[in-house]
Amino acid sequence: MNSESEKMEKENSTGPDASSPPTSSSSKSTCALCLDEMKKGDGKAIFTAECSHSFHFDCINSNVRYGNRICPLCRTQWKQVPFFHGNPFPQAQQVPLFHGNRQVPLFHGNPFTPAQMGFEDDESLPHGETQIQSADHPSDRQALEIKLFPEVSALAKPVSRGDFAALVHLKAEGVSDDERRTRAPLDLIAVLDVSGSMAGVKLELVKKAMGFVIQNLGETDRLSVISFSSTAQRLFPLRLMSETGKQAAMQAVNSLVARGGTNIAEGLKIGARVIEDRRWKNPVSGMMLLSDGQDNYTFSHDRVRLRTDYESLLPSSSRIPTHTFGFGSDHDAELLNAISAASSGTFSFIEAETMIQDAFAQCIGGLLSVVILDQVVEIECVHEQGLKISSIKSGSYKSRIASDERSAKIDVGAMYAEEERDFLVILGIPCCDNVSAESDSLSLLKVRCVYKDPFTKEIVRVEAGELSIQRPMEVTGEEVVSIEVDRELNRFLVAQAMSEARFLADGGNLSAAVAILKKRERELSETASARSGDELCKSLSAELSKLQERMGSQMMYEGSGRAYMYSTMSSLSAQRAVACGTKVGCIARHGGRGGAGGLGYQTSAMARMVNKSQKDRKP
Repeated sequence: MNSESEKMEKENSTGPDASSPPTSSSSKSTCALCLDEMKKGDGKAIFTAECSHSFHFDCINSNVRYGNRICPLCRTQWKQVPFFHGNPFPQAQQVPLFHGNRQVPLFHGNPFTPAQMGFEDDESLPHGETQIQSADHPSDRQALEIKLFPEVSALAKPVSRGDFAALVHLKAEGVSDDERRTRAPLDLIAVLDVSGSMAGVKLELVKKAMGFVIQNLGETDRLSVISFSSTAQRLFPLRLMSETGKQAAMQAVNSLVARGGTNIAEGLKIGARVIEDRRWKNPVSGMMLLSDGQDNYTFSHDRVRLRTDYESLLPSSSRIPTHTFGFGSDHDAELLNAISAASSGTFSFIEAETMIQDAFAQCIGGLLSVVILDQVVEIECVHEQGLKISSIKSGSYKSRIASDERSAKIDVGAMYAEEERDFLVILGIPCCDNVSAESDSLSLLKVRCVYKDPFTKEIVRVEAGELSIQRPMEVTGEEVVSIEVDRELNRFLVAQAMSEARFLADGGNLSAAVAILKKRERELSETASARSGDELCKSLSAELSKLQERMGSQMMYEGSGRAYMYSTMSSLSAQRAVACGTKVGCIARHGGRGGAGGLGYQTSAMARMVNKSQKDRKP
């Protein structure tokens, strides 16, 4: 929106004029909720509302059960609605709503369910929380590969270094077609903005995107949808995506109507409660939160308070990533990025409205291909005399160094099939006290990864060989820097430059922000990895250029530049694919996976799901 008044006017809108005629001649022969044809004599009852629009009785009954009393076609406020005697969901809680002037029992998904009520009505898993045993997933398999790289292969004995970089490289295994059929089931919570500014095309595209998500979940996956505007509501509990579950989910999503303000905190709070109150747990869990506006209900715009308060609303019982999506030019990119970073999720900027389905597809493509859970990297110094860990460059992944600076840990969490992670360990290496010592090598680090197998739920430990360098009396010839280490140093320095530039741009100093990005782009081009034609460096350089373009004016920066920068920084920090502006997968990767194709950190599973979405979107 171009002004605050326009924004408020749209936030409080309830849709088209109720007196306007239907726009489609097929509205009387097609149910607007399930989109199936309505025929007399086909065994399905038909309900005709007071506005003259007709629907399958079962479809509109489910729509009303979720609290919606507005016609999906013309937005007329109904005075009379159908109601269903009996509880079609035996495990669900019963709460009162009104039918005309009479109170009648309606069921779970009540938008007026008070926040203090629990959400322990999740649908039970087919076989409880048992292990998944399959010949495709033997209990002794290893889903992870570890490689270690030193910054240089040799360091002269008389030389000391306080900033020697070592690289820990992790790669998750790929999966075959058979293994994809026996993947780890998912509990997915979708938290959707339905404020007034979402009215029209935006909400219709979100409904279609959620339809794609629903259709691509398996019968052992569970879904719960929360919508929020001025308040928040759970549309239905965590429910298995069987055919009947999918139908109920589609009916609930299609019942959404845009109106009111934007209360992100309430949506997040209820999403967290659904996760924490569930009685059963699938091996993989995730939350997707989409918003197109600013939270204008819960907190003041004190940026220091803002992040702390919202972090407290995230699920606390376990590490559940929240992947956030900023829709359009008016969303709060800073807030959504903070929420995702605090939960080890990602932030995606959806600039083109038609990209929402592809962004959702990329996200679930990853969540449906998890091969590693709760991973922790354990790093330990080997050499006992003076070798210390100075710092860990781990991006959005939490790391901690022991008080003696001899060991460290990194919380990596989940990894999708084929994903890679790179972490820089900065070491303090002393000079050799005894330069005449016979040993010409120095053992630096040993690394072990501990994770949970999502299929067997067993704890797996993988160890890498020790990382060593040569310690000759002197190093002859030109020092050869490891391309692998140099590449990741560039990634870290570019992300740092973006953060500094964002701070200046937010303060109105665009020229200084652009100068920082230009300087980093120039320095990047002079590095060993860039000169070798490394794909990641090419991509980093391209992103630095695009950000400078989006800082052409304060209006341009506030309209798209800030959100584009946050999404790029999120991808670099999490080393995971996100949507950036008008595309998915904004960072190219080494090893040819991203390469000229621009898939970035996208894995094969994510790319397949995006391709499926793009085919689905074609007319």
